[in-house]
Amino acid sequence: MSRPTRARGGEVRGARERPPAPEPLPRPVVDNHCHLDIADGDWLETGAAIAAAVEANVTRIVQVGCDLDAAEWAVRAAREHAELVAAVALHPNEAPRLAAQGRLEQALARIEELAAEPEVRAVGETGLDFFRTGPEGRPIQEESFRRHIDLAKRLDKTLVIHDRDAHDDVLRVVASEGPPQRWVMHCFSGDADVARRCLDLGAYLSFAGTVTFKTADDLRAALVLAPRDRILVETDAPYLTPVPYRGRPNASYLVPHTMRAMALVRRDDLETLCEAVEASTFAAYGGVW
Repeated sequence: MSRPTRARGGEVRGARERPPAPEPLPRPVVDNHCHLDIADGDWLETGAAIAAAVEANVTRIVQVGCDLDAAEWAVRAAREHAELVAAVALHPNEAPRLAAQGRLEQALARIEELAAEPEVRAVGETGLDFFRTGPEGRPIQEESFRRHIDLAKRLDKTLVIHDRDAHDDVLRVVASEGPPQRWVMHCFSGDADVARRCLDLGAYLSFAGTVTFKTADDLRAALVLAPRDRILVETDAPYLTPVPYRGRPNASYLVPHTMRAMALVRRDDLETLCEAVEASTFAAYGGVW
């Protein structure tokens, strides 16, 4: 399957040697946020990426498309690979660009068509990003975010939220719109207080390789606070590779590094935490696939 040619916020820092396979997890888990299309053909072909993940006991993946080309690709990939389901949306940094081109309404309409497909379990990643988009683009980001929340609720799909440097505003919008039945804070980046506020609104908190970073004490405090039945794990591959391979391209087969770090931080039995994370992921995304 060919991948779309596109740009995204964030970058993989050049070609790096592929990290070795870790010891497989004792029970299966789901990588609930991955961008296989970005790595496909450049570093790790999609079929090989899925096979390597399954060997590590990461048996299922949520493939996230956050522009039109990537959303189309995610649906095709989920049709081709039983291990995948799709999430589709316009990334918050994409919305102002499309609006400037006069294409936002057309793009939102196509996302709605794709989101109705049975292979699509989630609307996302949507949300707010105050790191890459300045004040002039934020009203469009918020309008797009609200439209995606409405779409997730109308189609009974999971909402997947991107929140970068925008905790208060993300929670303000979610509270004002009313959260959908199932929603995920992708790559959770807040502290314990933000975690508590998200949990009070019914969120699932998804932890990425960032939880292994030396400076992530606030994030680890949030992980300790979160109940097991609200914790998910992700890669955001090919980004956010966990220690000890930070700086190399990420992939789903590296989830065991993150899961082992999470179990250590929480003082949880690894097998028990894996079982809880898998169950929580299926609950968050509307059932087993």
